[in-house]
Amino acid sequence: MNQILSKTSSPTPAARVAIICASWHGVIVGQARASMLAEFERSRWPLSQIDQFEVPGAFEIPLLAKKLAQTGRYEAIIACAFVVNGGIYRHEFVSSAVIDGLMRVQLDTEVPVMSAVLTPRDFHDHADHQQFFAEHFVKKGIEVARACLATMAGLKALRPISA
Repeated sequence: MNQILSKTSSPTPAARVAIICASWHGVIVGQARASMLAEFERSRWPLSQIDQFEVPGAFEIPLLAKKLAQTGRYEAIIACAFVVNGGIYRHEFVSSAVIDGLMRVQLDTEVPVMSAVLTPRDFHDHADHQQFFAEHFVKKGIEVARACLATMAGLKALRPISA
């Protein structure tokens, strides 16, 4: 009979998390990164076990996520970006490609990939929207960090205990 490990959010000695953030709208995306790191720290996950990467935009995230997952170093990967409507409807194609790519990485490599890639219907580059979405990204950063910890714990519980 297989024994299952109990759920825990404490990291294993080699467990690492990768955070990939797009630099486009970096001030807003940075709010998610900061709140993610704060939530990991609150959850007693050592920040020394989190590697941070930056790419120009959301479209570049899936390839880096795949390369990171293939290294075998990461127990989970978090992607963070802000894909906005620039008035030419390209954002719909970008967001779809990014989310589909992240799901494919996750299923192909069996490394969980969490998404804080957000695509608002309307964003206008003025102070009110910048403030609103910066605050929203703080919440999303906390949520994605919690989802990451819960997913890692759930997957860890599925692993058989070594003999």
